[in-house]
Amino acid sequence: MNKIILSLAIHNHQPVGNFGWVFEEAYEKAYLPMLECLERHPTIRMALHYTGPLRDWLVENIPDFFPRLGKLVKRGQVEIMSGAYYEPILVALSDEDKIGQIGKQTESVKEDFDFDASGLWLAERVWEPHLPRILNEAGIEYTIVDDAHFKAIGYTDDDLLGYYVTEEQGKTLKVFATSMPLRYSIPWKDVDHVINWLREQAESNGYDARYMGKQKIATMGDDGEKFGMWPGTYDYVWTGGWMDRFFEAIEANSDWLETMPPGEVAKNYPSLGRIYLPTSSYEEMGEWAMPPFPAWELPHLKHILADEGRTDILKYMRGGLWRQFQVKYAEVNQLHKKSLLVSEKVHAMKKGARKQQALDALWAGQCNCGYWHGVFGGIYLFHIRQIDYENLIKAENLADGLDQADAKPFAQAEIVDFDRDGLDDAILTSDKQTLIFDLDQGGAVVEWDFRPTGYNLANVLTRQREGYHKKLEDAALSNTIVVIGEESNGDEPDNIHSEVVRVREPGLQHKLIYDWHRRASFIDHFLDVDTTLDGFYRSRYGESGDFVNQPYAASLSENDEGAAIITLTRSGAVWQGGMQLPITVEKIMTLAPGESTLTVEYTVTNGDGGTLEKQFGVETNWGLAGGNDDHTYLSVGFGRYSLGEISSNDEVDDLTITSNLWGIKAALEVDRPATLWRFPLETISASEAGFELNYQGSTFLLWWPIKLMPGESWKMTIKTNIQQL
Repeated sequence: MNKIILSLAIHNHQPVGNFGWVFEEAYEKAYLPMLECLERHPTIRMALHYTGPLRDWLVENIPDFFPRLGKLVKRGQVEIMSGAYYEPILVALSDEDKIGQIGKQTESVKEDFDFDASGLWLAERVWEPHLPRILNEAGIEYTIVDDAHFKAIGYTDDDLLGYYVTEEQGKTLKVFATSMPLRYSIPWKDVDHVINWLREQAESNGYDARYMGKQKIATMGDDGEKFGMWPGTYDYVWTGGWMDRFFEAIEANSDWLETMPPGEVAKNYPSLGRIYLPTSSYEEMGEWAMPPFPAWELPHLKHILADEGRTDILKYMRGGLWRQFQVKYAEVNQLHKKSLLVSEKVHAMKKGARKQQALDALWAGQCNCGYWHGVFGGIYLFHIRQIDYENLIKAENLADGLDQADAKPFAQAEIVDFDRDGLDDAILTSDKQTLIFDLDQGGAVVEWDFRPTGYNLANVLTRQREGYHKKLEDAALSNTIVVIGEESNGDEPDNIHSEVVRVREPGLQHKLIYDWHRRASFIDHFLDVDTTLDGFYRSRYGESGDFVNQPYAASLSENDEGAAIITLTRSGAVWQGGMQLPITVEKIMTLAPGESTLTVEYTVTNGDGGTLEKQFGVETNWGLAGGNDDHTYLSVGFGRYSLGEISSNDEVDDLTITSNLWGIKAALEVDRPATLWRFPLETISASEAGFELNYQGSTFLLWWPIKLMPGESWKMTIKTNIQQL
């Protein structure tokens, strides 16, 4: 019988800022059991990859883990792969940051294991054709991508029993394809199924010229967390003994089946030839990156075609590309462009310890989990977004010299295309605060950094439709929703491709609410007089003006005290009584050096079209995690309220939001008493376990009834003060 090599690579990762109990649970359920299983089966050889954030936690909290693993490395059983240290999506970084992060990871592998890593784990297998040159220059010899990359150019599973060589500008790189049949069957199918598939590959293609005189190699690279951390897998894989049975089966078939790490394969066996791969990631990533309806429609059509056996069509169906997450989610683009801006500042610093400290913070802020979303939390996880911002703000503070004893207070304003959409934005910044304004979207504040604590107060998430929401809606109509914990699914655990619709709590379908504009701060509303709080909360109300998501003009100035000033103006219209009234809104933002106060002066002016009689409101959104917990709350007068409430207060002239968790207090004062409407921003997202409700922040609307005759103006001032507790 022909021999085949099984080359396994297991990728282990926890994002920067993840909860300590998650690290601990992952260690107990996935990372430690895998090490123990390898110790029990010394003839099983594979590659392992530990990302920087996980490595840091293990070194600090489980100091004997790497020395124990090092024994397996020393005896040649385990190969340790490199990567980009904080697990960023490489294509989203500058070349300097790509090489820097890879170098940091490779050095840590050398330090921990005295091992020279030659392979790179490519985060989320996001590939673009320019990568070979960069990886080669970073000292990388091979990487593992998805078989979807190869199939996108017409290759099939029969072509992938080995590795290929690609290049960019003459710089070569060896590329392995992780096999979908193996990923979808390990550990989801019984062991005999996997062994039989490998036997079939060993026996097939016996006369294919591609394999004449060459060794066949089947590759699988996948997440380590699916071996114990995914729902039901710990009992199935470890307590139930799946992995031990799998390794025992490999050992029992050692006459034709051998395990070997990919780095050793690349050194000892020739490639199957030269190849050039297109921009791609794994199949599901392409679906998730698409707009909501295509993101549902494409996998739906694939299921139909699969049931009909139409593989001739299926093999040509492709989704989108990873970079489209920066289009799909404005908040992802905000975070990414923040990282680009900070990267430029940090790389302009003089060499030395401070620059290295800034680089580490910058790179930590590039951890990929907050930059996209699939079936895992991603951008929907508040604490993941928060820690990315915290690290980026920390790096920017270092680049701006705010840590220096002789740092002087400052304030400045500039017009730039921050979000790279070809239109102007504005940045108002000081030594205490940074505010970024999206001028073409209502002149709204889309980022509000309080620099002393490294916290973005505008870190919220707009409620928007996801393709997978249709599954929840359909299951609700057919009454087939399963509440987690109320039903067993038999002996085999679900995987992430299961069609069963599970929810963490009942009734989630009733909270599928979608916003028609991005949730930000200092958004200007003209509401019909019959608008209700419930209608505003559900984004089902009459918006009479064209100010919320339309362009504002900006001008910059400063006062005698050195305060930076941005004046935002829009001459728009308000619909009333079947006619459009010409209305101008002006808001003047003033930020002084060394001060934690922002002053916003509003002027609403009626033109000559008729009497204006509406409810004028100013919306702010506050991203303070734990809005449903006691440590984060709202104070109005003598009252104390949860940020998770849907409620209102009358005659409000001041309010305070306090987060004892983050050590921040934000106080607002208005010189005209207002009605306050408030509600939580809650989203319904998918996770590996099922659908879940996520608190993303709180929306406040301060509104006033205004009646203006032609030519009249109405004025109001809001003062905010941010304090560190």
